[in-house]
This record gives sequence, structure tokens and C-alpha cells, in this order.
Amino acid sequence: MPNTSEATASAEVLAPPAVQHFRQALLWPLRLVPAPDAKPTHHGPWHVLREMGEASPWREEIDEYTGDSSRFHERHYNEFVSFLPYVQRFLYGEGRSKNKDGTGTGSDGDSPMRIFRRHDIAAVRVVAQQGDAPITLDVVHCDLYFFFDIDVVLLNLEVGANHLSLAQAQDLLYRFGRAYPAGWNAEGGALHCMASVEWLAADGRVLARSDAQQREAFLSHVAQHRAPRISAHWAYLMQPLVSDHSDEPGALRYRQIEYYRMPLMAYLSLDDPKRLSRNDFIRLGLVTGAAEADAAQHAHLPYAEQHLADFEHRYCYDRFWVDAGAAPNTRYLCNGHALIVVGDARSEFFCCRDRGVLAQFRHQHFLLFLIAHFQKAALLMFSDQLVEALKRLDIHSTPSVKQFKRAIRSSFERFLRFTHRYWFHEISEQAQVRALSHMCTAHLGLDPLYDEVKARIADMNTYLDADSLRRQASTVVRLTVVTLFGLIGTVTTGFLGMNLLAEADAPLWRKALWFGVVFVFTTWLTIYTMVKSQRLSDFIDALSNDRLSFKGKLAALARVWRRGAD
Repeated sequence: MPNTSEATASAEVLAPPAVQHFRQALLWPLRLVPAPDAKPTHHGPWHVLREMGEASPWREEIDEYTGDSSRFHERHYNEFVSFLPYVQRFLYGEGRSKNKDGTGTGSDGDSPMRIFRRHDIAAVRVVAQQGDAPITLDVVHCDLYFFFDIDVVLLNLEVGANHLSLAQAQDLLYRFGRAYPAGWNAEGGALHCMASVEWLAADGRVLARSDAQQREAFLSHVAQHRAPRISAHWAYLMQPLVSDHSDEPGALRYRQIEYYRMPLMAYLSLDDPKRLSRNDFIRLGLVTGAAEADAAQHAHLPYAEQHLADFEHRYCYDRFWVDAGAAPNTRYLCNGHALIVVGDARSEFFCCRDRGVLAQFRHQHFLLFLIAHFQKAALLMFSDQLVEALKRLDIHSTPSVKQFKRAIRSSFERFLRFTHRYWFHEISEQAQVRALSHMCTAHLGLDPLYDEVKARIADMNTYLDADSLRRQASTVVRLTVVTLFGLIGTVTTGFLGMNLLAEADAPLWRKALWFGVVFVFTTWLTIYTMVKSQRLSDFIDALSNDRLSFKGKLAALARVWRRGAD
């Protein structure tokens, strides 16, 4: 009979570690679109939230760099100096000084990034699957990030909890950040998302709850609008911004621009990270959710072994995965869609919110993740705008063609401004920030996407330039033909100043009559010459061609009046 104490000890060794502290930060990129009846404006979209005042739950965040100096802590300083100067100008602006009267100076372009925060949501209560016990997460903050000259907004929601199991943390990462359900099972339960989500106020009141189980509402919306329906709890969180495909009125409207799974960051403080198996790391790094009960017992991988053979090389940053240093056994996992850090809860530096890994996670690492996903969202926005400009083009309508040209020119100019203001290959010289940034951008494929969008916009702009040059050349040719044939009449009638009709002493009415006749005839002749200018131009080319016979030149002249000669 096996020793009971030995079996218990063996089970404890094999048991996954517990999550002492958990943080999850969602980042949802959305494209801003104007309302159908909106008038063109030169102000940023955040001005709408400012002007709404108390009617909006969002308040502009006066951050630690512009507000009271007592709010500026060492972690903010460490964040600031982690980035290169041109990235600092993007993140913190240049025009953020204050006048003597306390009012801000500078234009919108001086501070390219604007942050709005809502404070009415204190917590969120979630149920991962039907029958599970609810989990209440604290809402650390809920922000909207706007960017000058770019029609993109990023929703950032950070939540936290203590004392979770590893399976609970994996399910939160896998299910929470989904804009709508992926489908439903045979019993009508929503797949791959939370069974229930409730936003809670500080006093415990339910402000809004999810509607993922209402299958017919989602099906009918897609059938009607050819666009997915945003779940009720996310729609509530975004208000007064509304989905462009919804029937709700709103001056600020948004569209989904990426996959419905929101990019996420996670911080897991474990009681013993060395007890994590390779299967656990893979499920965390690729955000595949917790293993089923029978699979967990056999430690099955979520995918085939050959597919995961290079997992550590591609997705793990193991510079601190050692039993030494200020934060021993710290591992970073990055697949572009997710950036996750796991470490030891017994390490003071790993858990420190002022100087440690937690502070870095919430500041430097969050910003490098935000920059990468903002760049991707902006590039996708430019691509969408090109498609929409082509969709609105009617080549048989002159106003439509002019509007198309203006749209392409505007996209080209804005893309140039985006390149010089927001596009960076290197954001930091600090080894860790630089390495994690490179991992994010490589997995997101930003460089190929940038080259593709740049080539598309450049091709469209080159075509418009070539078309303009062609039109200008055609106009010059027509004017040359008119001038050439007009020169014949001018020289003929003005030779030596001769007057064919001696009407100098004629009455005024006769002079006016002759003037009118000559004016009408000359105008008609000029217009007729312009109408025939293309064929006359061909005749002039034939006339100047030494290799063409006299008969051929006469044939070219005859084609000027022949029908269908073009």
C-alpha cells in the first residue's frame, strides 16, 4: 500500500502554482468614423467629449506630467526616461507647459495623445462558464486614448484580483476580452467568451450586464447590417461612443478594425513559478485557456508538438528566467496579441508597484504594447479609407471623381504625417524594452503591413499625378492647336494693318453690327477648333512627319471631319 504522505507530497509538487496577484489590461483598437450628418471639423474627436460635460462619463485625464507635481512619482520618471526623445514627444507632447494663469498652451498637435477616463465603474463580476462561481475583479482604470490626426481610439481596461487558481487566470485571459461571442453550442450557450459579465458601481449596483446568450439578437444584427453586434456590456462601456452599425444616435461612432479578441497584457504573481509546466507556459503565452480536466491530468499540449517545437525561441523572453537577481524566475511571453509576465510572489522587486516589475508592466511595457497596436490600427485605418474611397467612386460622375481625388490626396498627406510623427522602428535603448518591442512588432507584422499600405497609397497617388500630367499635356496641345490656327487668321486680317472693310466712318450701329458678327464668328471658330483640336493635332503631327507622303498627309487632314475617325 503506497505511503499516503508521499502521495500527498507528490501531488503538491505536481499541482500548478496559485496566482497570488493578477492583473489584466485589455487594449481595444477601434476606428472612428464620422456620423452621417456630421459637418467637417478641424477639431479632434475628443473635443466632442469635452463639450458634452456632465452628459458624458469620460473626463480628460490630466496626467502626472501636466498636473500637480505631488502626483509625479519615481515610477513615472522611470517610464519617461525609458524612451527615446522622439517617442517621448509622441507620448508626452511638447506643448504641455502651463501659462501663468494656469491655462494650457499649445495646439492639439503639440500633445498628440489625449486620455479620457471614467470613474463610475469600480468592479466587474464575471462567470467563465455556466455553473462556475462568479469572480469579482477590481477595475484599476478605464481609459480612452485618442491620437491627433488619426481616426483611431484605443480602449484600455485594467482589472486586478488576488488569490486565483492558475485555471481561473487562464480562463480570464482567454474569455474576458471578446467584443462578442464567437458562436453558440447546442444548448445555446455562448462559446469562448464569458457566460456572464456585470459592471459594478462602487456601491455594488449592477450598471450593465452582458447579453452573449441572446443568440437571435446577434444573428439578426449580422443579417441586417453585415456587421457584428457589440455585446451589451462593451457597448455600455464605450458610451457615448456608439457602434457605427447600431441604430443609436451619437456624434462619435466607431467600427471594429481588428479581430474581435482584444489585445491583452497580463501580470501573474505566482507562489512558485518554477512549478509551471511547459504546457502551462504554452497555454499562457498563446492564450488558449485552461486545459480540460482529463487533459490536465495527462498534461496534453493545446496543439501538436511539431507546431510548438520552437515555442520558447519565438514567444519567450528568458533573460530573467534564472534563480538569481532582484526578480528571479521572471519570464515574459509575447505573441503580439498578448504580452504576459509571470514571476515569483515572494520577490519584493517583482511585486513592487513603484520600482519593480509591476511598475514596469503598468508603465513602460504597457506603452510599448500600446505603440505597437496603435501603429497597426492606424495602418489598417488607412487601408480601410482607401477601400471606402474606391467604393464611393463613380467614374461617370465628375463630382464623384473630384471627391475621390481629394480623398486620395488627403490620405497621402495624412500618411506622410503619420510616418513622421508616429512611425518608429526603435523606441528605446534599454535592452528589455527594446527586445519586448521588437517581439511585439515582429509578431504583429508591422513592417510588411507598413510597406503594403505605403505602396498602395503611393500607387494611387502616382496614378493621380500621372493623370493630372496627362490632362495638362492634353490641354497644352489643344491650346497650341487653337493658337496655331488662330495665328493664320490673325496674320491674314492684320497684314500691314490693312482693313478689308472700310467702316471707320460708318454709323455706330453698323460698327456694332460688324463687331457682333465678327465676335460670334470668331467665337464659333475658336470653339470649333477646340472641338477638333485632337484630330487637328494628329494632322499637325502628320504634316511634320517627313516620312509620310503627301497623300498620307491629305488623308490625315480628311480624318479631321470623318466620323468615327477617333
